[in-house]
Amino acid sequence: MAARGRPAGFRMSDEHRVKIQNSNVLNALIEHAVGKREMSSTQVTAAIALLKKVLPDLQSVTLDNGETGTFKISFTPNDTQVL
Repeated sequence: MAARGRPAGFRMSDEHRVKIQNSNVLNALIEHAVGKREMSSTQVTAAIALLKKVLPDLQSVTLDNGETGTFKISFTPNDTQVL
């Protein structure tokens, strides 16, 4: 039978651990937004502050393909897939 799981003594990198922790914070906020989780305003504020430290701020995006023309970008709030 083939060995299963990670080898003895395996330690996940700190970078990977941080990514998992950040995704947990984001998932908690999403669950709160869709009504699956109750969070106090303090918890929401703290979670947003943590995410601002690790996620890029996308308030302004510039697209340039080197040519003139029109870009069409659409967003539907019901989209569940993040690209």
